[in-house]
Amino acid sequence: MHINFIGPAAAFATFLGVWLGHVSVRKIERETVHLWKPTLIALVLGAGFAAASFLTSSLPLSAICSILSVTLLWDALEIAVRQPKRIQHGHAPANPNNPRHARILAEYPDATTIDWLDRDPRGVPYSQAELASIKESAK
Repeated sequence: MHINFIGPAAAFATFLGVWLGHVSVRKIERETVHLWKPTLIALVLGAGFAAASFLTSSLPLSAICSILSVTLLWDALEIAVRQPKRIQHGHAPANPNNPRHARILAEYPDATTIDWLDRDPRGVPYSQAELASIKESAK
């Protein structure tokens, strides 16, 4: 009997890549003043993993490298374009200590320092009035 490790390797790489990508994109975008540096690093690492996926003869290792490659390339897009838009629209919290975020807070009225994910779940959606009250109490 031959054991195939491609499935578990791909599942592990996907879980690890998405988890680390989500956490790192939020942290990097929040703390970094110049986004081009982490974006470039993610692009170079993504291209490196893509090359490694083509050059290795191991199928599980090739799967891991290709999944991490796509994840890093997507993270570069998230860092450079999508996460800053979430900050501008108030969907993610701004860091007032970051000069780039201070400009966003000044220019975009929907931008906020409130982390909407940091509240107790209660089983029912918040009304618009309750959300406005949370936003006002944070000022």
